[in-house]
Amino acid sequence: MPLSLFAALALAAAPSHPYSIQDQVTLRRIGDPSVSPDGKRIAFVLRSTDLEANRGRTDLWLVGADGRDARPLTFSPESEGQPTWSPDGQSLFFLSSRGGSSQVFRLSLQGGEAQPVTTLPLDVGAFRLSRDGKWLAVALEVYPDCGASLECSVKRGEERAKKKSTGQVHDTLFARHWDTWRDGRRSHLFVLPVDGSAAPRDVMAGMDADGPSKPFGGPEEFTFTPDGKGLVFTARDVGASEAWSTDLDLFLAPVDGSGKPRKLTEKNRATDTSPVFSPDGKTLAYLAMARPGYESDRLRVVLRSWPDGKERTLAESWDRSAGSLAWSADGKSVLVTADELGQHPVFSLSVATGQARALSGAGSAAEPRALPDGRVVFLRDDLQSPADLYSVRADGGDVRRLTNVNAEALAGIRFGDFEQFSFPGWNGETVRGFMVKPADFDAKKKYPVAFLIHGGPQGSFGNHFHYRWNPQTYAGRGYVAVMVDFHGSTGYGQAFTDSIREDWGGKPFEDLQKGLEAALQRYAFMDGGRVCALGASYGGFMINWIAGQLPERFRCLVNHDGNLDEKMAYFNTEELWFPEWEHGGTPWEKPEGYTKHNPIDHVAKWKTPMLVIHGGQDFRVVDTQGLGTFTVLQRRGIPSKLLYFPDENHWVVKPANSIQWHDTVLDWLDQWTKNGASAATGTP
Repeated sequence: MPLSLFAALALAAAPSHPYSIQDQVTLRRIGDPSVSPDGKRIAFVLRSTDLEANRGRTDLWLVGADGRDARPLTFSPESEGQPTWSPDGQSLFFLSSRGGSSQVFRLSLQGGEAQPVTTLPLDVGAFRLSRDGKWLAVALEVYPDCGASLECSVKRGEERAKKKSTGQVHDTLFARHWDTWRDGRRSHLFVLPVDGSAAPRDVMAGMDADGPSKPFGGPEEFTFTPDGKGLVFTARDVGASEAWSTDLDLFLAPVDGSGKPRKLTEKNRATDTSPVFSPDGKTLAYLAMARPGYESDRLRVVLRSWPDGKERTLAESWDRSAGSLAWSADGKSVLVTADELGQHPVFSLSVATGQARALSGAGSAAEPRALPDGRVVFLRDDLQSPADLYSVRADGGDVRRLTNVNAEALAGIRFGDFEQFSFPGWNGETVRGFMVKPADFDAKKKYPVAFLIHGGPQGSFGNHFHYRWNPQTYAGRGYVAVMVDFHGSTGYGQAFTDSIREDWGGKPFEDLQKGLEAALQRYAFMDGGRVCALGASYGGFMINWIAGQLPERFRCLVNHDGNLDEKMAYFNTEELWFPEWEHGGTPWEKPEGYTKHNPIDHVAKWKTPMLVIHGGQDFRVVDTQGLGTFTVLQRRGIPSKLLYFPDENHWVVKPANSIQWHDTVLDWLDQWTKNGASAATGTP
């Protein structure tokens, strides 16, 4: 969305300010690009924040593939999403909650109001359109024993709501998952004609499984076959072992109801997901892991000849984990994204040779989409820039920016400069990290340090503009932000990622210590006597571990949703495959895996002031872990505070809560690093 020269000059003359949490929650966020059949236009979703309503809202936008003529398509007070082009390119299908229910709508680009395509009695969670535009697949929450009768599921839900008793009876695990209690419903995929000439048909009838998978699966997990006669979808249909199995499989179901779903990936007991057909319809590409029970195993690209089923793994020697799977327009390459040494580029994998070529360079890329002329459209951001649409040639040349959705806001913001550094970590192996300077940097000054520890633990604090853990919020407050991609992080080869298993407080802990000291030696403007460490999830565990191992190193600590007791955490969490893999088995099979690096066994050594934060709807790391941490701190007389969000899960996502989170955290850091605090165990 290019600015006029006059507007650009006016913005340049306006006063600016350091980046703040108010900026973070109000910046517009772009996503879900969809390329028109002729490749001349790109539809996308743009999210803005309604602070008064305390939520985000989304609209559909359209921009030319050359970056011109950006304009909004919808102005609904409700949320719109998942833009999908009709085969003739004359209209867009999309999801909208207008009218009080999430349904599929169709908007003619020739003019006029959007018209409902579905008027189902249940909300549509995600949808797909067949290649010929005649069929829809929709995800609906239903009671499996109701069969294809949506009315039965509606009635069952109404009856449950009318009950005066509130007790719930469960006979399997996943009684609760992420932030939701199971109520007997499953997400099933239904197929219906676009013209509404037939009732929806449940292609997952009889399956006690979710399609898409929960809690984060979406339309990327299912697709129509090229002839429109079948639906390929992802589901974990493993019976009572669901809570400790990562065996997602691909299934093929006929849309006419002539048969039951057939498992396509029977031989693989690990994850298979993200099916995408080639432009000529002769090959099905999907992502697959090899090791059962490991959620962070390398995702390989598998090519399956269609319909005969012959398979081969593409780019087996490429030691990266693929995501965001798509095909090039000519079908000669597969487009993916992957973590790569602190960056997250778009890669093109040659179907013929498996050779991988990075297309997008530094920063973090997402959602690559092919244009008919061979160019690739993708989202890109970095530590100083929120995401926008870009395009690049198939050989990686001629990168073009297509949108600038936050031009006005960014013109008034000052960001801290950043750079990547490396150092010898555990066993002398190279470890990388990032440093972000304060927004108003003065080389003659010394600055306090916010030492950020990522979660996962198989993740990365890379060159990415994050909307929860953004180092620029600390840089804007006058801190140097430092992040280290310790052993266990992604983007440095699968062996590096695997190395954290059964060693949570070992190699990563050593890397964090060495990384902080390396940064202090490299950057003279960092004040090593005024450092606070912060982390969430695994990072929160590490904060508790640091409290017992380095009780006098940090001025203060911030622990968001971190485990205090690894053994009890196993019995409290929901996805059991995670602790069983990370600690080498169950607590009764391998108790030493849960006691080797258990923070609760070292609380007698705690001294450092700590801010504890937890969400009441966090079923991944339950709130009693945070409450237990706070109990230790208070009982031992250690300066501490508890910030509790009864309505948040493992993340803090509501705008007002995010503002409170950041204000509380930054005030805590200021208290112990800027206001005369003289020691980690002293009072300010």
